[in-house]
Amino acid sequence: MSISENLLRKYAELIVRTGVNVQPGQTVLLTVSVEQHAFAALIIEECYKAGAKKVNVDWTFDAYSRLNYLYADTETLSTVLPWEKEKLSQMVEDLPCRIFIVSDDPDAMSGIDPAKLSEVAQCRGKVVKLYRNAIEGKHQWVIAAYPSEKWAKKCYPDSENAVDQLWRAILTTVRVTEENDPVEEWKAHSEFISKKAAWLNDQGFASLRYRSVNGTDFTVELIPGAKWEGASAVNSKNGASYIPNMPTEEIFTSPLAGKCEGTLVAVKPLSYNSQLIDNFSITFKDGRAVSCRAEKGQELLEKMIHMDEGAAMLGEVALVPKESPVNQFGLFYATLFDENACCHCALGMGFKEVLPDGDNLTMEQAREMGINDSIIHVDFMIGAEDLSIDGVRPDGKAVPIFRNGSWAE
Repeated sequence: MSISENLLRKYAELIVRTGVNVQPGQTVLLTVSVEQHAFAALIIEECYKAGAKKVNVDWTFDAYSRLNYLYADTETLSTVLPWEKEKLSQMVEDLPCRIFIVSDDPDAMSGIDPAKLSEVAQCRGKVVKLYRNAIEGKHQWVIAAYPSEKWAKKCYPDSENAVDQLWRAILTTVRVTEENDPVEEWKAHSEFISKKAAWLNDQGFASLRYRSVNGTDFTVELIPGAKWEGASAVNSKNGASYIPNMPTEEIFTSPLAGKCEGTLVAVKPLSYNSQLIDNFSITFKDGRAVSCRAEKGQELLEKMIHMDEGAAMLGEVALVPKESPVNQFGLFYATLFDENACCHCALGMGFKEVLPDGDNLTMEQAREMGINDSIIHVDFMIGAEDLSIDGVRPDGKAVPIFRNGSWAE
């Protein structure tokens, strides 16, 4: 499909006005590839039209990142320099609206030593997490996408029009066409997700049970009083609502850390650190991942699970029916999309905002209430075609939530 200037502007406006919902006087931090500089200009202009005080840009470049890992040593890459800390401190002070535009090559780090990738991520993550915790719940953010040629070719390797095909998939899943009003489409979509979340919250489930013929056999306990959420979120500092992920189809909560048993089998490959983990499963005992198997990326998966104390425990469970519009387009090799194709779980950090008054809790307080903490948060997809999920109430009564990969009612 040919992408018109009008369609690109409509998409940019949706990201700014409905996604991150820039308010007059706010600072914006845009993270985007240098290859998408033209689209970045549209985003920047829309931010200023919305009343942004200043728009700053963090440029990324796959080739640059890969060369760093090929030639720079681990200690150098792991060090967070004083100017970087100062920049993060300024972010905590400004609480900017953050916009992330995904366009990475899924194979950008192919062949790079997984141990090096993990060690760098671990060292830098410990420092960056302190600043990330300080802004959590206090700013607006959104992740959206723009197709790069390498990403498109990964998704559609046999197509002569791979970029156009990926554009069609992206715009369809974010509900943008030449004729429609995407803002109204998103209002209706958010209302549907809110109704499903409200039903789940009314049930007061104590745990969830997962079953599939592929080997998934898993039980996880939930935090009493923790909410199910989806689609929109609210900035606790100014009350502005925003959509963190575009697209989004999930309804999620954070389970009780360290309280799960059994095996989860992934149904889609996982792109992690720009490398693939494929055909894998993870087995939990006493709330922690104790073993894993992967046909591809075994070492990378093991490194991920041992990234820190919380990396082996779950921070999220999310419900997505197989009828999701994202699912019709196959594999995206990007978590933003693939997690919205079917049900998934996440290893690592949980969301304290699902707790009562969660945005005003410290991370230590959230941990005491059962939220997992980690420097990672990695979603992996478990939504098999026949997946069944039951919610178990405190009295032991089981209520069907999912049957054959879809809502039971």
